[in-house]
Amino acid sequence: MKLTVKNIPTLAIESGKSDQIIFDDSLAGFGLRLREGGRRTLIFQYKNAAGKNRRINLGSADPENLAKARQKAEEFKALVVLNKDPAAEIRDAGRRASETFEAAAKLFLAKQRVRLRPRSYVDVERHINVLAKPLHDMELAKIERRHIAARLAETEQNSGAITANRLRASLSKLFSWAIGEGLAEVNPVSGTNRNEEASRDRVLSPAELRAIWLALPANDYGAVVKLLMLTGQRAGEFADLRRSEIVGEELRLPGERTKNHRPHTVPLSAPALAILADQPVRSKADGSVRELIFGSGEGGFSGWSKAKEQLDSRIAKMHGAPIPPWRIHDLRRSFATHAAEMGIQPHIIEAVLNHVSGSKAGVAGIYNRATHEPEKRAALVRWADLLTAWIEKRESNVAALKRA
Repeated sequence: MKLTVKNIPTLAIESGKSDQIIFDDSLAGFGLRLREGGRRTLIFQYKNAAGKNRRINLGSADPENLAKARQKAEEFKALVVLNKDPAAEIRDAGRRASETFEAAAKLFLAKQRVRLRPRSYVDVERHINVLAKPLHDMELAKIERRHIAARLAETEQNSGAITANRLRASLSKLFSWAIGEGLAEVNPVSGTNRNEEASRDRVLSPAELRAIWLALPANDYGAVVKLLMLTGQRAGEFADLRRSEIVGEELRLPGERTKNHRPHTVPLSAPALAILADQPVRSKADGSVRELIFGSGEGGFSGWSKAKEQLDSRIAKMHGAPIPPWRIHDLRRSFATHAAEMGIQPHIIEAVLNHVSGSKAGVAGIYNRATHEPEKRAALVRWADLLTAWIEKRESNVAALKRA
């Protein structure tokens, strides 16, 4: 008898039995298993190379599952003919699935989510889950240097040399972590080529800073970029800004939110305070006040690339031509350069930027714990006055030194 959608519901377990299998006459090993209590499942039964009976559960005996179960039974039958063990194949496939790049990546990213700053984590997650997507189904231990090199080459072609370098760094960290966890023996990223990166020294001119400011949209991106221009801080520090970090007329960043893991205080000028005061108080789904000032959902502001493209397009439209290529980080360098031209001392600029280098590095840094808060405030107030004067095309009381 061939098992069909029509006859399966009519078959019943024989009186006195608690378990019975009715085999399909048209496909050896394929059968319907009946159990006392009414449970009905489809199975495939065979003998392995050692002559032992093995049985594979193919799921419920529902009509919609019959065709799929029969097909699987046919596939398993073909393996048996080839002296292979279907159950062992299934077990090995499950083991391989647990040892794929994707499986390791999930564990790796879970670790990184805890230890990285939110913005850094977003980048690493994109590298692993998007740019390295073709590696996901591969067994981690079978990924070779050529596979990594292919990913890097394609990324360079589609997204540029810098992005390829960042992908390379993220993949190298993943494999180094996997070695430490006993999931891999070697790091296939080792030995792959890294693209040359020209050092960045772009300083935006007063006219360029004015063009950027006036083209910024009235949204989170516009507010964050204006705050970066006014303070010289890192993008992630304002993108993930929390209400509790604004105390009076200053921003107080805890160590876990700064690159060097040192607490940092940023005096806020009048224009910066006005921008923050304009930000709406947002609520969570449960009605409570959202701690993060910018962005939506669980995180702070994101979407930098798309917003930057739209800003550049708007600048080009407003001025008839784009300004030379620039990055958000150039705002930080521009602040430092223009502040120096205003006559602000290097150690005060470093204090504003929260740098631990130059005058505060090494032994000097150990003994010089001064935070220079009054000087930092004076520097940022002077800088805000000069910047707004450029934007408004008016004279400023701040005299900038002439470049040599």
